[in-house]
Amino acid sequence: MKNISVAHSPDADDIFMYSAINLGWVGSDILEFNSRADDIETLNQGALRGKFDATAISFALYPFIFDDYALLRTAVSFGNGYGPKLIKKKNTILKPNFKVALSGQYTTNAMLFRIAYPKARIVYKNFLEIENAVLSGEVDAGVLIHESILSFSDELCVEREIWDIWCELREDDSLPLPLGGMALRRSLPLSDAIECERVLMKAVQVANDNKNILSKMLIERNMVRVDNASLQRYLGLYANADSINMNQIQLRAVDRLFEIGYENGIYPNLIKAQPNLIPTEYLQSRNS
Repeated sequence: MKNISVAHSPDADDIFMYSAINLGWVGSDILEFNSRADDIETLNQGALRGKFDATAISFALYPFIFDDYALLRTAVSFGNGYGPKLIKKKNTILKPNFKVALSGQYTTNAMLFRIAYPKARIVYKNFLEIENAVLSGEVDAGVLIHESILSFSDELCVEREIWDIWCELREDDSLPLPLGGMALRRSLPLSDAIECERVLMKAVQVANDNKNILSKMLIERNMVRVDNASLQRYLGLYANADSINMNQIQLRAVDRLFEIGYENGIYPNLIKAQPNLIPTEYLQSRNS
């Protein structure tokens, strides 16, 4: 059995989508999966160093690592009318050079934020620390991600939705906001890469098919930070049927994100999603 190191974030949707493997509901005859959880920017930085075989990433990171990692079609999170939130204290007005806490340099929300607010002074923090940084006055505002968008202090209010920034930039009204994806090391043999994607895709499908049972188990084992009502709401946003296998609209959205980054001088090269997916047709032709 070849060992595959998999990294994902500790937020509820990633825990949910990967749990079918951890619980032994889904597996492989040739690959063994070992997972770890870390905040998304730690995973992004790890991907830049080639630390993991398979890893959750922010879609905005991918053009920096495409030489070393392929994109997976599964375990993806998109916003559609929702997403990260720029929050501040109530009854405050943000100056053009306001100080803001973001969850990481390579996150999708950070890229879109920098385009919309070029004069803001940015500090990067673990996503769990951002709300308190705003409440304490350490920063003027912060962008909340993951479960934090569902509930935050009554002292705070939403200044702007990152979704709204995306809508201003995307041009095509049908495109959802690409947030989190999965990448796989290109140095893996192609047959192993295809099997890895198959297992991860099956895990996301099984999780969705057994949502109520799995959600209850995650709460009983204290594996998520929210109650059942919040968990169901959150999974409905970010771990759903659209997370199993990227469709053409989602792929176009990823392409548009890459175009926006290239147009704004963030990426040195313009790439597209489709050519960087695992070529699953390889096994079909080999076995035909």
